[in-house]
Parts: sequence; C-alpha cells; structure tokens
Amino acid sequence: MQRSSIYLLLLSVVGLVTLGVVMLFSTSAFAQDSHGDIYYFVKRQIVWLIIGLAACVGSAFIDYHFWRKSWKIWFGVSALLLALCFVPHVGMRINGSLRWLNLRVAVFQPSELAKIAAIFFLAWWFSREKTEPHKLLHGFVIPFAVVSVLIGLIAKEVDLGTSALIGATTLALCFVAGANWALIVAFCGLGLGGLLGIAMLIPERAARMMTFLNPEGDKLGKGLQQWQALIAFGSGGFEGLGLGEGRQKMLYLPYAHTDFIFPMIGEELGLRFTWLVLMGYILIILSGGLIAANAKDRFGKLLATGILLLISLQAAVNIGMTTSLLPNKGMPLPFISYGGSNLAVCLFMVGILVNIHRIGMPIGPTPESRAVPLGRSVPRI
Repeated sequence: MQRSSIYLLLLSVVGLVTLGVVMLFSTSAFAQDSHGDIYYFVKRQIVWLIIGLAACVGSAFIDYHFWRKSWKIWFGVSALLLALCFVPHVGMRINGSLRWLNLRVAVFQPSELAKIAAIFFLAWWFSREKTEPHKLLHGFVIPFAVVSVLIGLIAKEVDLGTSALIGATTLALCFVAGANWALIVAFCGLGLGGLLGIAMLIPERAARMMTFLNPEGDKLGKGLQQWQALIAFGSGGFEGLGLGEGRQKMLYLPYAHTDFIFPMIGEELGLRFTWLVLMGYILIILSGGLIAANAKDRFGKLLATGILLLISLQAAVNIGMTTSLLPNKGMPLPFISYGGSNLAVCLFMVGILVNIHRIGMPIGPTPESRAVPLGRSVPRI
C-alpha cells in the first residue's frame, strides 16, 4: 500500500490538472481582460504548468533535507517579495488588493511562496533535537511569532483568506507536532475572533460577511457570485449540460475561470465530475498521509503533513465558498483554477512529497534521525 500511494497521488494530481486545463479552454474565452484573445488565459496557464512541472521534477530529485537547511533563505525571500508588493510600479493592485508583483514577463503572487516558506520553518522548528512542543513558549509563542511576520504582510495586502490559511495550517501542524490541545483550542478562538474583528473593520469584507448570512438579500451585489454559482450547480444537475455548453461563464458568473471554476464543472459536466474532483482531493490526502506516516524522520513527516494541510484546506475553502457554505473569499481551487503562481507552487509541493517517498531514511546519523518521533512530546525537565 505504501508503494502504491505515490501512484495514487500522481494519478490524482494529473487528473485534476488535466480537468483544469480542459475547463479553462471552455470558460476563459468569455472572461474579461482576455485582450481579445480567446486563448489568452489558456496560453498563460500552460506556460505556468510547464514551469510547475519543471519545479515538480526538480524537487522530486532534491533531497528534502535541503529545505531544512535553507528555510531561512526561503523565509527571507518570501518576506522581501511580500514587501515589494507595496512598492509603486512593482506591486499590482487588483480589486483593491496589493497581492501581485509585476515581473514584466509574468505576474507573480508572493503569498504562494510564503505558504511553503512557513511550512519549511515550522517543520524545521519542531524537528530540532531540543524541541518542546508541549510548552507554551516553544509550542506556540515562538513559532507563531515567526510565522506572523509573513501573515502580517499578507494581511496588509488585504488577503485575509491566505492569512487565515497559513494560520490554520500553523495551528494544525503545532497539534501534529505534539502541542497541548487546550492551547490550540484557545488560540483557535482568539484567531477566529481576531480575524472576524479585522474583517468587520474593512467595509468590503464586512459586506461579504453580511451577504453570507443572508445570500438572497443582495443577489445582484456582493452575493452575485455565490448566487450564480448555485444556479450553475442546479442547471447542471447530475449529467451536466455538456462540455462548453455552460451559460454562467457568459459574464453571468464573474471570475468563472479562476475562483469559481468548480461551479462551472458542475454546470457543464454535472454532479458526477464534481464527485470525481472531491475524490481526487481525498486520494491526495490519503496517499499523502501514507507518505507522511512512513517518512523516516520527523522533519519529513512534518513537511509532508504541512504540504497536505495547505492543499486540502485551500481546496476545502474554495469548495465551501462556491457552494455557499463559507463566506466569499478569493482563493483558487488547487491544480484546477487559473492562477499560475498557485499551480506552480502546488506542483512544487507535490515534487517534495515524491522525494519524501523516494529518499526514506538518510544514510548515517543526522539531527533528523535523532529527533523525537512525531506525535510524542519531549519529557519535561
């Protein structure tokens, strides 16, 4: 089963990526900002797909302990790129958010790199020889203080969704590393309360929250996307209207090729394919979980777990958002939505999972092999 887990992982990823390219062909022709080229978004996505595949192959052959040694570089580069988003003529403001860098040849979203940089740090922190995850200082205060540097910069971009994603992943990874569950519950309450408080102070985010509580009250305003998404699901039914036959993409559903591509799958391909998408993510979680469980050292276990948390939580938020189970938040569906930065980073993380599966226990004694087994707290001194 352990050997077949890597094949299930790769098969699921290939299936989701293929479906994403097919749906992008179908939906992006009607998207705004296509500059008169019906294949504008498709061509850009394919370029990023090639970059992502190269990153996937490269990370699959790089010993994953390299990320343990170089986490400071990745963390520093991520913080620098996030700061550059606020520099005029370098950072790009889209829909009121400064999340993108204009690199002339491409547009890049630094928060995607910050996600994996945070995981590198957390996996290193909790895999040290003298780690004490059960204590407040080492189990929460220090790791959260460090990760908050990235979270703070991302939140200032007005990207509360990614900030919450990194925060939730940090909490979950602290729990997996052996932190006190009572502290986790307390931090969850404080974090959720703080996030809601910040959201209510931002008029646009507050309007989204009110719309979520009463979606029918503003069907032509803040609730337009989610309302049209529900119409798309209902129109598709079980069989779907047929590939390319969807109507909501014809400027009825804004951003149908990015954050709201899941309803388009439901409208054109039906409930059958939405189930297949869910099954694809479930297989990624199960196969990735086997890889994490059978990693030969603590760093590998934590790194694989953090990657799975990022992918699965992001998918859950997008699906919950597009089905009106969660407030509207701009977050792409991993491997499927248009978004080159997210696609490339997700494929890069898949390559790391492949390497964790391939490498196993390093030759000779290492700090990782002497670390405390995952899930076991260090005895109090």
